[in-house]
Amino acid sequence: MPSHVDQIRRACLYIERHAEEPLTLASIAAHVDASPYHFQRTFTRIVGISPRAYQDALRARRFRRDLREGAPVVGAIYDAGYGSSSRVYERLPTGRGMTPAVYKRGAEGVDVRYAVADSPLGRLLVAATPRGICSVKLGDSDEQLADDLRREYPAATISPDRSDLAGWIKAILTYLGGRRPHLDLPVDVQATAFQWRVWKYLQSIPYGETRAYSQVARAIGAPAAVRAVARACATNPVCLVIPCHRVVGKNGSLTGYRWGVERKRRLIDAEKKGSSKKHQK
Repeated sequence: MPSHVDQIRRACLYIERHAEEPLTLASIAAHVDASPYHFQRTFTRIVGISPRAYQDALRARRFRRDLREGAPVVGAIYDAGYGSSSRVYERLPTGRGMTPAVYKRGAEGVDVRYAVADSPLGRLLVAATPRGICSVKLGDSDEQLADDLRREYPAATISPDRSDLAGWIKAILTYLGGRRPHLDLPVDVQATAFQWRVWKYLQSIPYGETRAYSQVARAIGAPAAVRAVARACATNPVCLVIPCHRVVGKNGSLTGYRWGVERKRRLIDAEKKGSSKKHQK
């Protein structure tokens, strides 16, 4: 394993140095004296994503950085190695639902509406764009939750508007009350391909059950990416809709939770209790 780790480390450095170039799997594997087939499997197992996805991530990072620093969109596209504007939109480097030009302006002009309601776990904030839910937060103070939302979307047009969000809030409160085990709501959030893989799996964990971070990593085909799975859970912007609370430590410990370990405990206990009642009927 140490030799494989060193091999993959050298491969990562090589990809980083040539991220804007049209690399092939064969050329990367040859650089580290490995066969393409075994190199691809080893790289994916250790890093958590394929060499191609790793290069895409590096390009996307440079693209976002250049836009934020004021580079023209067209120049940023070619400097990051995309080759054409269509490739940028295919890869969605700035996240789903947001074009590079909008991202450059810091999401300026994006309409975000939000509402706050009481819930069994304290105050519940639900925010949405015209495309779907973009944020779900739990807390004790309406003002603190609203400020957190503004920090999350600093250049967006943010306004309170309960009328359009009433249906989604009702669905979440019904779920928290144990009367709706599955939340199938539209979301509009920023995410990498790896985050989406984790979040999609979290939504497949049955109501009333939990999984260890290592189990999630194995389930998505990236057994060595346990820390990356934990980061994906920690950066989930729509808690409850994407049930990151269902992921626990290897020994069953609750570990961290952005909205407080006690809320995580209550969520898990309530789901187990609700699932048990359902099976008894």
